[in-house]
Amino acid sequence: MPPSQKISVLIVDDIAETRENIKKLLQFEADIEVVGTAKTGREAVAMAKEKRPNVVLMDINMPDMDGITATELIVKDVPSAQIVILSVQSDADYLRRAMMAGARDFLTKPPSGDELVRTIRRMYEISKTRTVSAASSTAPGLAGRAAGAVRGKIISIYSAKGGVGCTTLATNLAVALHSEENKTILVDFNLQFGDVGVFLNLQSRHSVMEALEKDEELDPEFLGSIYAAHSSGVKALLAPASPEQADVATAAQVKKALEALKHEFSYVIVDTPSALTDIVLSIFDVSDRIILVATPDIPAIKDARIFFDLVDALEYQPNRVMMVLNKVDKRGGITAANIQESIKHDVSAQIPLDDRVLYSINNGVPLIVSGRTQPAAQAMLDMTSKIVAGFSPVERTAPAAQGVPDDKSKKPPQRRLFGG
Repeated sequence: MPPSQKISVLIVDDIAETRENIKKLLQFEADIEVVGTAKTGREAVAMAKEKRPNVVLMDINMPDMDGITATELIVKDVPSAQIVILSVQSDADYLRRAMMAGARDFLTKPPSGDELVRTIRRMYEISKTRTVSAASSTAPGLAGRAAGAVRGKIISIYSAKGGVGCTTLATNLAVALHSEENKTILVDFNLQFGDVGVFLNLQSRHSVMEALEKDEELDPEFLGSIYAAHSSGVKALLAPASPEQADVATAAQVKKALEALKHEFSYVIVDTPSALTDIVLSIFDVSDRIILVATPDIPAIKDARIFFDLVDALEYQPNRVMMVLNKVDKRGGITAANIQESIKHDVSAQIPLDDRVLYSINNGVPLIVSGRTQPAAQAMLDMTSKIVAGFSPVERTAPAAQGVPDDKSKKPPQRRLFGG
């Protein structure tokens, strides 16, 4: 990496020894440069404005201004800077407060060198994407429904086999992606038996059906009246309370609702049912990414292979589909390499089997909030970074340079499967 492209890091801690130890951990990384250190929250805010670092390593407990307050100010003034909170406290309350302030990650002190470097590099990928997005939003001639309109990304989570963890990944992904600059909404389109509300411990007398039934009124004011708000800042449109309410939904309504949401949110995460219905195909049609979730077992692998046959039949561009292997357990005897060889498609991310995932579900708190340092949570964050990096301009322009049409240049021939 050229010197001008090094990852710039600001270290904030009121203890000189801690600042020096972190510098030593980073000094041998050729792609990372410590551009400054600060011993107080106020000093950190001033230095962040001056240096505009990619990543800020922020202590929570400081004498003049705590790290959470400093984080709020830096996020406001330097939105491209990604804040990583460092603290000896690792309870869920600290995590929630830090995330609501705009922090992107949380490490328990003292972090290991490998963990620290991996986190910094992941944050840098997010920083790059946001810097490009900010520049694009101010460029003349930007298309949109109105000046400054959001042009978000729709990411659908799907598996042909139930019980593989789609809702777990959807809820954690939504929380991981959300920030003040990149607002995120999670939409439960498992209209008959959706569980997003349970996974996030949310209740609402409204549901996604209201957005479908009033598709001519999908303005920000109406949408704002039917969202359920999670403590992380993520908004959610929940599934209806009764399965029979789903019968009136149409594919056209679903497409229109999702297109409206992408103008209000940076990321629209869609949890889908396993049944391959006309509505699910309509979701795929408008999705910028389809996350195919599978587990390392023969039935799930068989279903994944059939799904990729469907992708070929619908003539989707291959880079629209990202395969994630969930509940990975080496005792099962099937590896990602085995699966890639079988289905001839890359496994982009692997989430290890972890009993704490079930505990987080039963408590209605996403694992990246309740157990962010756990291996499964870290793997979900790595998955999130890959998704964000995949939306970079390099990836979008590379196919065009080779004469391959952009993802949206082809309309998938949905009639091949359904006559509607």
